[in-house]
Amino acid sequence: MKIGDHELAAPVVLAPMAGVTNAAFRSICRQHAPGLVYVNEMVMSAAIVHRNEKTMRMMSFAPDENPRSLQIYGSDPAQLGQAVQLVCEEGLVDHVDLNFGCPAAKVTRKGGGAAVPARPALLRAIVRAAVQAATPFGIPVTAKFRMGLDDSFRTDRDAALICADEGVAWVAMHARTVEQHYSGDARWGAITQLKEVVVDAGHNIPVLGNGDIWEAQDAIDMMTQTGCDGVVIGRGCLGRPWLFSDLVEAFAGREVPTARTLGEVADVMLTHARALVDHYSSDVVMKRGKRLDGENFAMRDFRKHASWYLTGYPVGPEARRRFSLVSTITELEELLASLDRSAQLVEGGARIRRGHTNGPIKVALPEGFLTADNADTDLTIPDDAQEMAVSGG
Repeated sequence: MKIGDHELAAPVVLAPMAGVTNAAFRSICRQHAPGLVYVNEMVMSAAIVHRNEKTMRMMSFAPDENPRSLQIYGSDPAQLGQAVQLVCEEGLVDHVDLNFGCPAAKVTRKGGGAAVPARPALLRAIVRAAVQAATPFGIPVTAKFRMGLDDSFRTDRDAALICADEGVAWVAMHARTVEQHYSGDARWGAITQLKEVVVDAGHNIPVLGNGDIWEAQDAIDMMTQTGCDGVVIGRGCLGRPWLFSDLVEAFAGREVPTARTLGEVADVMLTHARALVDHYSSDVVMKRGKRLDGENFAMRDFRKHASWYLTGYPVGPEARRRFSLVSTITELEELLASLDRSAQLVEGGARIRRGHTNGPIKVALPEGFLTADNADTDLTIPDDAQEMAVSGG
């Protein structure tokens, strides 16, 4: 499997997740498995065009990161095309992924994310604008979407064919609807159907599957059962960045390592925390009137990761509480030193769900979105400062 000139070590892609897949997290993943596609957290086309300071900092890549993959969200074709042209002109990326899968109400009620495929003409205009902007620079464009708004309003098949017609390099589908959000089980059968639709239409682009890949064997099973060409990893790697090395081993037909001991996990936790401190070193953030320097902010950001890393290990409620309040690297080092490094993952611990689990939800759309005549234009353009929600599976 390839993206542009980059041949992947395995058909595996990290899903972009807001507040998670920043440069620090991606660096940890690459340490375990170089040669895969690790996509940066989603950024808004409006924020790129307006040179929003926070967004420009978010679009950071390590010097050795290759390919540099960025997911862009937008619901205005002209503006999204302009954003893609800017990141390509400035040599910021090697790959652009388009977000048509975010189910967060604050995104869909603006007509963006997973709402876009419900208006095929708008979807086509956005994809066409992105591909046309990226093509002169040789930058491949891909797209990620969900099954549809709900079971009665499926959009995945039309979305895949539109994307293929407009020249995307691959399509990826999270096998849940917007209404389902992150509840229940991903429905891999929909991936099977999507692959068949793309093949029957005469397209040869890869179809990637996303949803409920918690262990390496899940990825093998998904590809075997659905016929998809690759997998996208979202919540399964939260607190478990070594999942990517397990996947490389599994796809190569080699034995997957046993679950890591708590000591091995602790070492990765410290490396990750230090990478976050470096990532935020120049930032000064105001939280509830309190001024936080880079280390304070990084450690606050790390707290959610600490919870995910410790999931499935017998560390006790008091230790978990202390990790949820950690504020400095020194404090983290002391907490990690107090752990039993020989502790093992409990049975089934790898399959304990991390990240979002909420749903089903009520689908939020702009008024008149499904009946509007101006289907190839945006209804509203999101505010530059609007926070994006996790869009991984």
